[in-house]
Amino acid sequence: MLIIIALIISFLVQTFVGRVYRIPSESMEPTLIGCEGCNGDRIVVDKITYRFNDPRPGDVVVFKGSESWNEGYESQRSDNPALRALQNAGSVVGLMPPDENNLVKRIIAVGGQTVGGCSPTGDLLVDGQPLKEDGYINNPAESKKNPMNCNFGPVEVPEGNVWVMGDNRSNSADSRYHMGDQYQGTVPESDIVGKVRWVILPFSRIGGVDSPDLMSISGIDAPE
Repeated sequence: MLIIIALIISFLVQTFVGRVYRIPSESMEPTLIGCEGCNGDRIVVDKITYRFNDPRPGDVVVFKGSESWNEGYESQRSDNPALRALQNAGSVVGLMPPDENNLVKRIIAVGGQTVGGCSPTGDLLVDGQPLKEDGYINNPAESKKNPMNCNFGPVEVPEGNVWVMGDNRSNSADSRYHMGDQYQGTVPESDIVGKVRWVILPFSRIGGVDSPDLMSISGIDAPE
């Protein structure tokens, strides 16, 4: 009985409160560390915040990939029907990751804002103003020398969507790489799983994940 109760509690917590995910790639370094085939950071995603507040620029989020983001994604489930059923059951109570393409990026712009273009110093423009990102972007001096990191668009983000990018700008297949899809590379807010709050493993990296108020820092009028 205690095991059943524990599984029910685990299901409720991971469905409605929060969930742990593993970082699989380098796209969010140095904020989040990961690499293909390695044991990357484990993060806690808060599923409550966006029920009461809108996503904002600066937030690090986990979201479900839409069709264009899912190209090349392969299910991690077994081909054996019985084992696959056990894996699916395990994901319900949090013992296995869900069988979906979950990605992690930072929100750069939200609905109604325009993103794209480079300032004279190589900063990305949002609503025509340079975004101040030196606090988290990977190797800012080198990043600003790469025109691919800001020389796109401009894209007007649809209401109810967000524009996302990796902190490791030169090594992140983010919104810039999906501009030809139905959302112009943006992500529907309905696809956001939650806000990344903490790194809980490895022990040497335990701590909160910074979500700066990009609009205030950059002197850009926040969207209404």
